[in-house]
Amino acid sequence: MNKEQKYTLLVAITTAFLTTFMGSALNLSIPGIEEHFGVSAASVGWVVTAYILAVSAFNVPMGKIADTKGRRLVLLLGLAIFTVGSLGAVFSASIAMLIILRMIQGLGAAMLFATNNAVLLAAFPEEKHGTALGMSVASTYTGLSLGPVIGGVLNKQFGWQSVFATAVIIGVIAFIVAKVGLTKEENLQEAKGKDPAGNIIYILMIVCLIYGFTDLSVKSYAWAILAGGLILGVIFVRVELKSSSPVINMRMFRDRTFSFSNIAALLNYGATFAISYLLSIYLQHVKGFDSQTAGLLLIVQPVVMAILSPKTGKMSDRIPAYKMASLGMAICAVCLGALTFLREDTPLAFIVIVQIILGIGFALFSSPNTKAIMERVKAEDYGVANSIVATMRNLGQSYSMAIVTIVVGVIMGSASLHSTDAATLVKVTHIVFLINVILCIGATFLSMMRSKE
Repeated sequence: MNKEQKYTLLVAITTAFLTTFMGSALNLSIPGIEEHFGVSAASVGWVVTAYILAVSAFNVPMGKIADTKGRRLVLLLGLAIFTVGSLGAVFSASIAMLIILRMIQGLGAAMLFATNNAVLLAAFPEEKHGTALGMSVASTYTGLSLGPVIGGVLNKQFGWQSVFATAVIIGVIAFIVAKVGLTKEENLQEAKGKDPAGNIIYILMIVCLIYGFTDLSVKSYAWAILAGGLILGVIFVRVELKSSSPVINMRMFRDRTFSFSNIAALLNYGATFAISYLLSIYLQHVKGFDSQTAGLLLIVQPVVMAILSPKTGKMSDRIPAYKMASLGMAICAVCLGALTFLREDTPLAFIVIVQIILGIGFALFSSPNTKAIMERVKAEDYGVANSIVATMRNLGQSYSMAIVTIVVGVIMGSASLHSTDAATLVKVTHIVFLINVILCIGATFLSMMRSKE
């Protein structure tokens, strides 16, 4: 590994850690933010939603800009915007100001998601792509693992502002490393033209889809917004097919492996994102543990993923990605099936063992599946392809939580978690996990069908 590759790898894993750490650490600060500003739960929920919307809406447009204007430039700008947004959040005077700054953070994060893996793959030869991506994915899961632990300590000892202050410190360090270590690209794509219509339609489409999924069981008009997002999706495809310089080259999806890998990722995140949320409710409201103990029990899965991802990434340089990803998805389906048997008296050892096996399944799926997507596009399209992967993740996470809220609404109505008996909560987890098993099985078959290409 030469000096440039070392610097690039360091930048990629730092930015992967930064974005996931920020999200998972801040979740524990939501009650503190609500109390600090004296606002409703609905208002403070926008602190999370605004970030997700901004990331999702600007992911792909920023990937296109990165492919034509330079990934180093976009990554540096992304780090600067993310860091400035974090610094401003420390001094937020109102909830509205904090929400706006979270959107600015989301814009910066979108620029990072569009470029970190793209610069990484460009710096390494193709036979080392799996290894490099494995390290990046491991850093992502490390951020998810340490976020709740470090975030909980920071929030308790120094207040919610300290989470944003920590992001500022990491952001400054990452910016310096990227500025010094990343070299400017040569032979960039020449922009054949602009696609303002495509950009606008894409942003509106994603906002409608994410917002529609988020409020599906809360607002009656959410279904109309979701339907509007789907209609905009059809319009977007038609516009892009006619554009001379499309935001997304829709012809990439003619490649079976590229298409099926992205759909598999969408289904994977949709089936698995809510696992930690449901287990958190189970551990606290059924088993009676406090939030700190529940958090410690739930880091088992991401820790296993962080440890194994570099190894599975390296393995994918030798073993066909579809085989590893399909096996990983099948393992996830089996574990979700096991969780449908949760009872009020289920031993903790069972939950820990299932999380360990789930971690193995995720590690087998994530790095190889990402590699399968990225190796099907030309190097000059890495930014857009990486952005599409990130968009699949965000959409999957959104509809995963939509499934939870719909089931909760049907079974529990408007009742709170504290007023609901343990048997009802267990019933909710059973139904959601059963739906997710079906999604995982579908994703497994899609993943296996890539072998025909």
